[in-house]
Amino acid sequence: MHEKDAEAALLLGQWEDGSHARDGSDASSEPEIEAPTSLPPHRRLRLTLQRISHRWRVHPAKSLRANGFKARRRRLSCASFRLLVAYALGLWLAVILTCGSLFPSYSHPPARYAQLRERVQLATSPGAANIDNEKIFIAASLLDKKGELTSGAWGDSVLQLIHILGPQNVFLSVYENDADAASIEALRAFQPRLPCASSLVNEHLELNDVYHVKTAEGTSEAKRIAFLAEARNRALRPLENESSPAYHTRWDKLLYLNDVAFDPIDAANLLFSTNVDEESGKADYRAACAVDFIDAFKFYDTYATRDLEGFSIGLPLYPWFTSAGEAESRRDVLSQTDAVRVKSCWGGMVAYEAQCFQPYAWQEGFEALNMAEELDWSETPVSDESSALTTRGPFDPPLRFRFERETYWDASECCLINADLAHMSGSQGTGIYMNPYIRVAYSPRVLSWLGFTRRFERLLSPLQSLVNSLWHLPKHNVRRLQQPGEEVVDTVWRWEPSSHAGEADGGSQGSYHQIRRMAQPGQFCGRPGLSVIRDGVQGGRHWAGAPVPPRPVGGQ
Repeated sequence: MHEKDAEAALLLGQWEDGSHARDGSDASSEPEIEAPTSLPPHRRLRLTLQRISHRWRVHPAKSLRANGFKARRRRLSCASFRLLVAYALGLWLAVILTCGSLFPSYSHPPARYAQLRERVQLATSPGAANIDNEKIFIAASLLDKKGELTSGAWGDSVLQLIHILGPQNVFLSVYENDADAASIEALRAFQPRLPCASSLVNEHLELNDVYHVKTAEGTSEAKRIAFLAEARNRALRPLENESSPAYHTRWDKLLYLNDVAFDPIDAANLLFSTNVDEESGKADYRAACAVDFIDAFKFYDTYATRDLEGFSIGLPLYPWFTSAGEAESRRDVLSQTDAVRVKSCWGGMVAYEAQCFQPYAWQEGFEALNMAEELDWSETPVSDESSALTTRGPFDPPLRFRFERETYWDASECCLINADLAHMSGSQGTGIYMNPYIRVAYSPRVLSWLGFTRRFERLLSPLQSLVNSLWHLPKHNVRRLQQPGEEVVDTVWRWEPSSHAGEADGGSQGSYHQIRRMAQPGQFCGRPGLSVIRDGVQGGRHWAGAPVPPRPVGGQ
């Protein structure tokens, strides 16, 4: 080896092993040592760079000790986190079990509910639920694909309900539109099983016979709500048919059923146990609704439900209503009452006081019945120009389902009928109640879960309140506070006279105008929109939402 290279190697070795350290200090102190000046500049630079590299090296023993410490710290951190999670889950489980066992929601109805159930279960003869032999008209408008309703659990529940009400006290009216071959056969097989008077009708409801509107796109569309209202009204036709025994009977209650899974004893309790007057011992309501669920926790019928001030509901989890306004409906739910005060509800099964649905001969107590005929429902543009809109006529007693005729304003027929009912009664309060003790579902499987899941639903209240706040629920309805007969100014879509209802220039000759008119009942039910129903290309029918032209800012 070259003499100078040997000298450089010796100096570098001393530098790296720390033998040059001053004052006997340990090599770990890494003293600052200058490169030997006896070496050429390029070698001194090389040694300096090697020194810098050496400074960042980690001794193997030190590295093992450091990594071991970090591993132990990670293991302790993971163990602590797992313990914390276990404690949190345990605490949450304890809260759930405590709430479900000690504070169950809507699991302990008033004693009369259990008494009716026990009476029915111990009875050996029909009519055990209907001790006063009240006359009950049951109506249903169905879309029964493959006949699964009348031949399945729904049909069995209806038969059991008729039995416990007493066949001599019941009339059943079922209306089906466009039933397929299996549905027709199931309906035909259902008829001889009925022990009561009945009317089972299957027919084709032509869309051409349903109210149509012209859209901004220039198309003519059948209003979906108009179709649904007509189908529901056809289930009530026996009340108008003088050849039917239903026409000549004074009915006490009318029970309207959807295609829901339900407990027949619950239906009887809805009829006879809701909001019972302590003095008379009789149920006291104009309308009493069940609560329907699409799954074990989610409330379904949001479109037809409005709280006591006309607000729509919030997130469809318990307690369903929001804290808007006085929040009386929400507070009623939280108080566990069987008569939650509302302006409208449906819930898949609703019991009505029947007299308002029958011909004039049986109607009593409706002093305001003809009030609608005295109001001027005509529409006048604010600019006093002539209006081409269809004049709104009053609803005609007896009470029936209806729809909104405005092109771009929709409301559920099940909400409008409740608004008309409250207006016709002319009394203080709506007399319309939701009964959360009575629950139905859209499948037997979901129904089987409701008795269990309801026990824990109080825990959903904080979550529901938070989401209502974050999502700004309830949604704003500019017409919510309008009262029947009050003069109002509404923003309404209107065709220009030259457009011939949208046929000219591709259907674009229309715009929103301010119209002065008398407010009709049920403005709290509505919202901007247009739902239409169409014949399918491959048969059947489907509904869709038509595009809505943007409304002017601030327009009602």
